[in-house]
Amino acid sequence: MPKKVPEPGFYYHYKHDPNGEVNNYAYEILGVGFHTEKHAREEERHFLLYRPLYDASVYKASQELGVPCFDTRPLEMAMSTVEPGGERIPRFTKIIDPVVIAKLEKIREEMY
Repeated sequence: MPKKVPEPGFYYHYKHDPNGEVNNYAYEILGVGFHTEKHAREEERHFLLYRPLYDASVYKASQELGVPCFDTRPLEMAMSTVEPGGERIPRFTKIIDPVVIAKLEKIREEMY
């Protein structure tokens, strides 16, 4: 079992520009996926299941295919930190501001 999993909800990716649109690099994290093959490498056995709240390729695929599409990322990578500009920060940060969450919920309803 994975040691650390995110709570479902809205998150910003570290590339989010706080001076940009509220939904730039905003995601809804839906849960954790499990690889069905036992021979999968340890770091690829669990995946983050999420979807963008901006016009990204997986959103376009959902529209084109007519079925829900999601991004996946190895869970270990998703829960890691990154060092843009030399400072260690989380790859994803949970959004807790109720005003921002309300805006993202509206965007999600319009998109999906």
